[in-house]
Amino acid sequence: MIMKRLRPQAQAQAKVQALILFLLICLVSGPLSAAMPGWFKDSFLYLQEEVDKAAEEGKRVALYFHQEECPYCQRMLNVNFTQRDIAERAQSQFNFIAINIWGDLEVTDLDGTVSSEKDFARAQRVQFTPTILFLDSAGRVAFRLNGYYPPERFSALLDYLTQQPAPTGSFSEFLAARSAAPPGAPLTPDTAALPHPLKLDQRASGKPLLVVFEQASCQACEELHREGLAGEEARELLAGFDLARVDIWSAEPLTTPDGRQVSAQDWSRELGIDYTPTLLFLDAGGREVFRTDAYIRPYHISTSLAYVATGAYQRQPEFQRFVLERIEARRAAGGSAPPNLWD
Repeated sequence: MIMKRLRPQAQAQAKVQALILFLLICLVSGPLSAAMPGWFKDSFLYLQEEVDKAAEEGKRVALYFHQEECPYCQRMLNVNFTQRDIAERAQSQFNFIAINIWGDLEVTDLDGTVSSEKDFARAQRVQFTPTILFLDSAGRVAFRLNGYYPPERFSALLDYLTQQPAPTGSFSEFLAARSAAPPGAPLTPDTAALPHPLKLDQRASGKPLLVVFEQASCQACEELHREGLAGEEARELLAGFDLARVDIWSAEPLTTPDGRQVSAQDWSRELGIDYTPTLLFLDAGGREVFRTDAYIRPYHISTSLAYVATGAYQRQPEFQRFVLERIEARRAAGGSAPPNLWD
């Protein structure tokens, strides 16, 4: 169709309308894809088509779930993905596709189900950002990364996912095979924790249980105890839990909440503990209700404690919505926004 020439006044009005339309699109669709690395794939989010295209290229699909103002997402983008080795290996083996967990773009799942980004994220039980689902050539989830890994751990994950032939064991077994156990160093003592040997089936407190899976010579574990669990809010919340500490390398026997006797090392592997420290939350009856198994800073450690201690996980199954609720409640009470996590 040929458009008629517009008069100057009409042209100016048309430009204003176009600008308004552009701004509305930005508000609805969220931040532009330019925020992602240039090697992320532009996608119409037809996932079967993406899996098939990736297979033709000798690659696989990685679904990158994110949100605005997420410090861990920024850390992944600005630290991990700016390292040349990580970026080159990631893009050579995977087509990364970004999905906004609060977005409204349509996603067509592998079974043909159409939903919004936020509903798709909910269906995938995304609790943290970034969450990355690394798919295999058939579209099945080969590995799920629930949160942020520092560069060295993320690099090890890429080693695991890209080895040939494809891995048959778990990531924790892969790490164990390439890592020597710390040389006999015990965990730092903690009088607030349950005594050893652990008998987790004999608790009578009626409290939920927090099991911290850690290891000696672990910087992130030391940071957890020095900062994450040492703050005033965390200490107050921690009083509502029974606390157990488990060395993932230890052969010491323990009794699990369901009454089985296993070694600490075997229980850790059985639960798929891939990261230290992992915080495993169980209810008073010994059933797992939540876990964090990636790097998080003190603010979100306290938020995780509150999520379980208050029973909020029972009414709000989405942890990210609980995080937003706490932020809004804090602002309504006259408090400030959450601190810069890396200050």
